[in-house]
Amino acid sequence: MRKEILFGGYGGQGILLMGYTTGLAAAVYEGLESAYAPSYGPEARGGSACSKVTIADEKIIYPLVSEPEYMVIMSKEAYHKFIPMLKEGGYLFYDKDLVELDDRAKRAKYIYAIEATRIAESLGYRIVANMVMLGFFTSISEIVKLSSVEKAMLSRVPKKYADINKVALSKGHERGEEAK
Repeated sequence: MRKEILFGGYGGQGILLMGYTTGLAAAVYEGLESAYAPSYGPEARGGSACSKVTIADEKIIYPLVSEPEYMVIMSKEAYHKFIPMLKEGGYLFYDKDLVELDDRAKRAKYIYAIEATRIAESLGYRIVANMVMLGFFTSISEIVKLSSVEKAMLSRVPKKYADINKVALSKGHERGEEAK
């Protein structure tokens, strides 16, 4: 088993945290191998950001993600920049309030949309949209378990924001279960 995932958006959306959390969940809490590669523009906040994660059940010899089977997109700029990389027949997850698809989305065999930012705003914290999306992705992809992702996330976010991040992750996961 080898899964390649690309999380894309803009700096400040928690794109790097999504990738790191997924890789950590796989490696630490599920005993899988994982490799994580963050990338962001020089402007950091507001600029392009992506994180690439490879998860496998055996040693990862080549960690580079060049044709991800799974793509999670949270901004229109990220969509335009990264959609050509999506593996033909892959999975595309996107925030439907922030991203408008075009014909290039046909590369994906499976397309899943969620209003992650709107759900996060309804919780009172727009910044947790990444956890809404991560819960959604975790539910549908079934690459790692929600409990593993939650533990990994809790080890990374400040304690004062732990509860709202758990709620956001859970909300996204619930929406994923409905979308299956």
